Amino acid sequence: MANDPSEKVPPSNPPEDKAEGAPVSPKPAAPAAAAPPKPAAPPPPKPAAPLQVPLDNELVQRLKARFGDAIREATLDRKQAIVLIAADKLRDIARYCRDEEKFDMLTDLTAVDWPKREKRFDIILNLYSFAKNERMRLKAHAAENEPVASSVEVWPAANWLERECYDMFGIIFEGHPELKRILLPDEWEGHPLRKDYDILKQDTAWVRENLGIESGQ
Repeated sequence: MANDPSEKVPPSNPPEDKAEGAPVSPKPAAPAAAAPPKPAAPPPPKPAAPLQVPLDNELVQRLKARFGDAIREATLDRKQAIVLIAADKLRDIARYCRDEEKFDMLTDLTAVDWPKREKRFDIILNLYSFAKNERMRLKAHAAENEPVASSVEVWPAANWLERECYDMFGIIFEGHPELKRILLPDEWEGHPLRKDYDILKQDTAWVRENLGIESGQ
């Protein structure tokens, strides 16, 4: 009987694994991660613009027409005109710049020492025009002990500035109303802004006499 519990039913065999005994295919490798893009190469550096370039604008042409060879050189440096002039024409050119070119303000007067050069000093006048909102630099070369014309009668502000140049560099301004030291004592020896003046040097005799100590004490 089909429902007779005593009748044994043959056990069913599990389904045969088809992959048993067969070679296993390797899993496909994961795709490699894409390399990050290389940064773009920086643009090549721009060539540095020269600080000074020759200048021949209308102002320079007027100066040359008026003073000829006394205008030695003209350059433009960071939008500022620099005119190198003959030292013996300094006062005449200064007066012309004030009266004709309207450079009515002397903002500074100073010097630079080049001790290995025959004319070792640069005399520098920085000018400003209120009318034109423009700056210009006059520059002249002078040798040691070579007198340079004073600009006090053109710009009274030059008075103390020329005294400072005399004190620090020993430059003589001819026609100055009272050329004497302004920062150091009158008896001081030497001029501290000359390149051949020792930065640690002091006037030993003056220090001993006026301060009662040895120099460097």
